[in-house]
Amino acid sequence: MVGGGISEYISDYTMPTSIHIPKPLLAAVDRKARALRVSRNRFIIGALQRELSPGARWSPGFFERLGDIDDESARSVDALLAAVTAARRSKRPVRL
Repeated sequence: MVGGGISEYISDYTMPTSIHIPKPLLAAVDRKARALRVSRNRFIIGALQRELSPGARWSPGFFERLGDIDDESARSVDALLAAVTAARRSKRPVRL
């Protein structure tokens, strides 16, 4: 990327464009935008900005390091998961 990051994409003018989005994905975009009370356009621009922002990707080796866990930590994680699972309450899904 040339320049100073995401700010190079933000300007005082917009460029109309056309993209082709599958209907189910567009419906999901519209539901999410409504839930956030923003326009479809603003939601898509925000998603693109987040994707292009530095740090939008996992750092190299991140997932490999998750696998390097000692036995005591693994037992602690298992105990935490069991406690969280036992404390769950049934909730109705949020309508988007």
